[in-house]
Amino acid sequence: MRVVLSTYGSRGDVEPMLGLAVRLRELGADARLCAPSDEEFAARSAALGVPVVPVGDPVRALVTGAAPAAPVDFPTRVARLTAASYEAVLGQAAAGGAVVATGLFPSAAGARAAAETAGARFVYAGLQPTVLPSPHHPPFQYPGRPAPPAGADSTELWELDVESMNALFGGAVNAHRTAVGLPVVENVRDHVLTGRPWLATDPTLGPWLPADLDVVQTGAWLLPDPRPLPAGLTAFLDAGEPPVYVGFGSMPMRGAEDVARLAVEQAVAAGRRVVVGRGWAELSAGGDGAPDDRFVTGEVNHRALFARVAAVVHHGGAGTTTAAALAGAPQLVVPQIVDQPYWAARVAELGIGAVHDTAVPTAESVAAALRTVLAPRTRGRAAAVAAAVRTDGAEVAARLLLDGC
Repeated sequence: MRVVLSTYGSRGDVEPMLGLAVRLRELGADARLCAPSDEEFAARSAALGVPVVPVGDPVRALVTGAAPAAPVDFPTRVARLTAASYEAVLGQAAAGGAVVATGLFPSAAGARAAAETAGARFVYAGLQPTVLPSPHHPPFQYPGRPAPPAGADSTELWELDVESMNALFGGAVNAHRTAVGLPVVENVRDHVLTGRPWLATDPTLGPWLPADLDVVQTGAWLLPDPRPLPAGLTAFLDAGEPPVYVGFGSMPMRGAEDVARLAVEQAVAAGRRVVVGRGWAELSAGGDGAPDDRFVTGEVNHRALFARVAAVVHHGGAGTTTAAALAGAPQLVVPQIVDQPYWAARVAELGIGAVHDTAVPTAESVAAALRTVLAPRTRGRAAAVAAAVRTDGAEVAARLLLDGC
């Protein structure tokens, strides 16, 4: 069976799809990935034996602003990404097979159109509950759209979200559908989400609460990672007590650099060693402390590393939140955008860590948050939640696909 997995986004969007692709291939399916053209994604896919088709511009350059580009208006960007995803997926999809899409909305819309053209089954997969309509949470507010009316509840906001999505994406998406011989749709959001979307989150960490929408929650799609930690990092971990990890993944951390610096400084001030994840923000250890109390690392096996740290300070991405929770590591979440406030709130609600706003951080505020995170009660709660986190999400999703469910 041919299964095409399509996404356009950062590492947090790509790795779950790779996790599903690996399990599908282990079960005998012909699984392949359409993903952003970043070299690091291509290298990761190649190492796992997953064929990958590049889509659009590299995401890292767009996120960090490293690539100079002439200004492009929003409708043009939507049209380009929709078309690029359509062409990539159509080139791989097969009649009677399946297409699974997540990531930026125009990418998912292009993947859905490709599935229709190819005669393949289409599945939309959300990587966080807040992307799916529910009375239990509001939708993401898009920049440039009118502010919602005061006092509106989540149900009303989701109804307004249809108008916003049609205004932002409907023109470009329907123009593309017309160009490839498909009928236009009145409600582009619900067309792409479908009437039965999947939710690839752990039921303990990111539960789907009862709502009218028929959602299939599979569990998180974890990518198996047998890679050993680098020798230098292992030696650092072996040389003392478990350190605090500070890293913000694929977030550029514009305007929030002080949070990372203060987290390192306050952890050291509290007598803790620190591992700094360089990430897309190119973080450094900072300060003039003794060289043996800080270690800077590039991209590594988070599950192996987090099992050996005292706490994880991060941005609140779904993948990092899940990896830290699975390792039983207390978390200090510094949310930036989109789904990160949701995961930060879940960490606080579960009692497995604390949240720090990026607005005007101070040494005192960061130190106080770290005290909460490093308290024995928080570690005990993190260990209890870790025991409840499932690891079979990719298996569940793969078998559903192969069984045609």
